[in-house]
Amino acid sequence: MTRPATMSGVYLTRHGGPEALKWRDDIPVPTPGPGQVLVRVAAAGVNNTDINTRVGWYSSDVTSATDAVDQDVEAGGWGGALQFPRIQGGDLCGIVAQAGPGAGFEPGQRVTCPINLPRPSPGNPTGFIALGSEIDGAFAQYCLVAADDLYDVTASPLSDVEIAAIPCAFGTAENLLTRAGVTAGQKMLITGASGGVGLAAVQLAALRGATVCGVTSPAKAEVVKSQGAVDTFDRDATLPADMFDVVIDVVGGPAWPGLILALKPGGHYAVSGAIAGPVVQADLRDIYLRDITIHGCTHQAFEVFGRLVAMVNAGRIRPLISKTYPLRNIAAAQEDFQSKAFPGKLVLIP
Repeated sequence: MTRPATMSGVYLTRHGGPEALKWRDDIPVPTPGPGQVLVRVAAAGVNNTDINTRVGWYSSDVTSATDAVDQDVEAGGWGGALQFPRIQGGDLCGIVAQAGPGAGFEPGQRVTCPINLPRPSPGNPTGFIALGSEIDGAFAQYCLVAADDLYDVTASPLSDVEIAAIPCAFGTAENLLTRAGVTAGQKMLITGASGGVGLAAVQLAALRGATVCGVTSPAKAEVVKSQGAVDTFDRDATLPADMFDVVIDVVGGPAWPGLILALKPGGHYAVSGAIAGPVVQADLRDIYLRDITIHGCTHQAFEVFGRLVAMVNAGRIRPLISKTYPLRNIAAAQEDFQSKAFPGKLVLIP
């Protein structure tokens, strides 16, 4: 192909509100080097992590919920300070446009990749970088990705839009289930069950043979049940004590102590988000006297996403897509995402 010199896309110019996102038509198209692949972006999902990064929520100075950040931060990315301008977008489905020497991909292949890109080292076996945070992501017409991070999904019966809804939501969910050791016959609770990660966790846990309950609003209860949950609890409900083998949490906030008490003794709590607030109050006796195991889950081992891609290519999973938007309308898409009016995923089209 003839690689264009420039492309359209969205720059994050600083931490802040939607005004920090700038549409540009003159972004240089990167050139793939050895072991790199230039991907033409077909679709890119909208995720809470993109909004968290935009507002600087990952800074330890921020203690509020995502939608309540009202302070200036400097080091607000996953790995600390970001380099601006940055092209965000951790959810990628695209077509190989050009492969660098030794990349092992051919133009025309359909590909995706995790949002968390493993970068283990001797001193940090769970090291990673994030697509759209430490490196430029999918909120543009083209994206440069290391070949080792890409997975071929040409054979999948899912659409480009559906595959763009997989990496963050289903990757996070599969990692949570893996780390918590979810198996057939277990009873589990999933918070934020109508969101992208929540619905993915419901679907994946049901495939494992677990009995799944979700925390959601009454208006979305039937959607959650349609993905495999047997019952739901309202967000403000008092949860039954000693009921669940596993709790999967992406919400945090004031409800956190009730999640720990809802676990059976010896139960597992796995967390990969805290949209209702990252600072929680705990009674350590409820944890150690009841032998509760807590899993913090961000790093994804290679086999986690590989297992997920196998399910994608076999058509065993399918995300719920509520709405798509032109990439230029990213601010409206993120506003709709934060409104929590839509279950499942919202997806941008470059």
